Amino acid sequence: MSDTIYIALGSNMGNREKNIEAAIDRIGKVEGTRIVSMSSLYETEPVGYLDQGRFLNAAARIESTLSPLDLLKRLQEVERDLGRVRDIQWGPRTIDIDILLYGDLEMDLPELTIPHPRMEVRAFVLVPLKDVYEIKLINGKDINVLIDNCDDRNDVKLYRCEVSE
Repeated sequence: MSDTIYIALGSNMGNREKNIEAAIDRIGKVEGTRIVSMSSLYETEPVGYLDQGRFLNAAARIESTLSPLDLLKRLQEVERDLGRVRDIQWGPRTIDIDILLYGDLEMDLPELTIPHPRMEVRAFVLVPLKDVYEIKLINGKDINVLIDNCDDRNDVKLYRCEVSE
């Protein structure tokens, strides 16, 4: 049986759009995993480490039969295959893939926390997620209210509109 999972994707190095497309293509080829829908692309300012280019961000709804840790491992393989290097925290990257929500699961392990611990305060995550998220409540809070309360809400600009189902 497969679970519904929401992931965030971001890129600010090289051809950002192609990096996200390549990541989605590779995720769709992971055994037991399929892409259900993809958000529009949004351009955003960097957070944390500011001496870097703007990001393109997106979100996807996927289904997978993999456990959360197995899925994390496969997503990290996709990141490595696409040239992701982890040398500066919140630094530039060809691709960043985060598991945001995994069904109704809640877990807090050193390598993975679900729901994603900082998504509720990051419009660059919530705005794309809203495109593909069916429920519209995160931890009992309306996604629109969460977006309105984010400090970075005005920094999220539509880059390419094409939500796919």
